Amino acid sequence: MKLLLQRVSRSSVTVAEKKVAQIGRGLLILLGVEAHDTTKEADFLARKVSDLRIFEDDQGKMNLSIRNISGEFLVVSQFTLAGDTSRGNRPGFETAAKPDIAKQLYEYFVSRLQETGLRVETGIFQADMQVELINDGPVTFMLEKSFAENKS
Repeated sequence: MKLLLQRVSRSSVTVAEKKVAQIGRGLLILLGVEAHDTTKEADFLARKVSDLRIFEDDQGKMNLSIRNISGEFLVVSQFTLAGDTSRGNRPGFETAAKPDIAKQLYEYFVSRLQETGLRVETGIFQADMQVELINDGPVTFMLEKSFAENKS
C-alpha cells in the first residue's frame, strides 16, 4: 500500500462539475492499493498518518500531528500510485489491486481514520475526479508499507 500525503490549508474533490468533498486544514491522502495488500497495511498506515508530526508548533517546528490540531482528512483513491514506470514509457499496473479488493481496502482505511474522531471526507472510488489543494509548506510525504515483502 502506498500513499502520498500532503499537508493542506484546504482541498476539495469535484466529480462531473459537482464538488463532492471539501476540507480545511489537514491532510490530503492519495491512496494506492496493491494486489498483495491486506488490512494489516491499512491499519499501519492509518495509525502512521494520524500520529505523524508534520504540523508546526508555536516555535515553527514540526511537532504536532493532525490529532493535535483537530485537522481534517481527505482520502482519494489513486491506483496510479501502484504504477510501474521502470521499463518503457508506458506505466504498467500489474501490481495494482483489482477494483473490488482495492475498494474494500480503501473503505477499510477510511473507516480506520474515522475512528480518530476527526472529520474524514473522500473522493468517489473509480470516478474521474478533479482534486484541488493548497499545499501548506509545501509539505508532501510518500509512505509505503508492505508486510508481504518482509516475510523472511
